[in-house]
Amino acid sequence: MGQAAKVLQLFKTLHRTRQQVFKNDPRALEARIKINEEFKSNKSETSPKKIEELMKIGSDVELLLRTSVIQGIHTDHNTLKLVPRKDLLLENVPYCDAPTQKQ
Repeated sequence: MGQAAKVLQLFKTLHRTRQQVFKNDPRALEARIKINEEFKSNKSETSPKKIEELMKIGSDVELLLRTSVIQGIHTDHNTLKLVPRKDLLLENVPYCDAPTQKQ
């Protein structure tokens, strides 16, 4: 896959992740503007090394959003209801008081 195709794929992935993570939050969904600005400001970059560095940053941001962000909804004056996505709950490992040794 060419470098331009990889950049476009990262752009689309960031926007899909943004839509999933900030679902039903119009204010947070405005992250779209920041994503577009960053890609537009680096549109004329020609150095392959710099492009790889920028793509690494974009991939890290996407991973961080996907694995670390939980939505909170104000339910009362001092109360937040956390709304974790299902993919965040899959990595939860149950606690065990008496670990077993592997055979």
